[in-house]
Amino acid sequence: MTFDDINSFGKRREPFLFISDFKAQNLKVIPLGKLEANDVEFCIDENYQVKEHVDFLEKNGVDFNEYKKKFDFVIEKIKAGETYLLNLTQPSFIKTQLTLKEIFKCANAHYKLRYKDEFVCFSPEKFIQISESKISTFPMKGTIDASILNAKEIILANQKEMAEHVMVVDLLRNDLSIVAKEVRVEDFRYVHEIDAGSKKLLHVSSHISGDVGSDWHEKIGDILNSLLPAGSISGAPKKSTLDIINQIEGYERGYFSGVFGVYDGKTFDSAVMIRFVQNSKDGYIYKSGGGITIDSDAKSEYDELLDKVYLP
Repeated sequence: MTFDDINSFGKRREPFLFISDFKAQNLKVIPLGKLEANDVEFCIDENYQVKEHVDFLEKNGVDFNEYKKKFDFVIEKIKAGETYLLNLTQPSFIKTQLTLKEIFKCANAHYKLRYKDEFVCFSPEKFIQISESKISTFPMKGTIDASILNAKEIILANQKEMAEHVMVVDLLRNDLSIVAKEVRVEDFRYVHEIDAGSKKLLHVSSHISGDVGSDWHEKIGDILNSLLPAGSISGAPKKSTLDIINQIEGYERGYFSGVFGVYDGKTFDSAVMIRFVQNSKDGYIYKSGGGITIDSDAKSEYDELLDKVYLP
């Protein structure tokens, strides 16, 4: 499947599910009427009702010393001017009695996708939405435990988090400018709460929008091609940062931190595939990470990586 094929779906106004891996090299497009036959299911629900469940995940994350070696490598690349924001991710092995189907059903998230018995994601992060001629993206950068006293004030005042957020907003504003006119930041650094298993987290997001014109349907593949990989889950500058990610992470992200989206013939809605469980020959792998800047602290980033291993 190619991005030109996706343009063809848009020209025909044919509804489909779109799935891309992180590198935008392996694309899947499934007509909505054929999901069940392909053993694929998704759910997009902005106003989902939280279902109570026990967090069944036992996690065995990467060793801190191994993580710090990779972290230090990234910091040296930042000092050398090759990147100024890099999303460093790592795999954690997890144990659970649940199947991927059961994880999909009980997870609480705005965006959920299960692809066969290969992976499941339950993402809180939007990628792009297109309605009429308006395209919007919603980068998410900045996380804090909601139970901390004055958590909202603390996360918004944190200079490292502010710098990281400004970088990714600038990156995605530039990305949108490739495919849209009149690009602007509609809402800068708003805070929202999400359920994170045994705790609640506050995330900081922004809303950026632009005008893609009324003919966007027949160009939807080109739009996606121009915007992938997602800037919020890669870094900036994008090209050199992707090269560094390939050098240092030491594993294949695959579909983790890629994008899935749904086109209904009138609108397009999509998510970055974070909060991601992959089925492997060695068991379930949960992939997670966070943004690294010159002001980042290795232990804090390591703790955040593990905090993001949960069933919401």
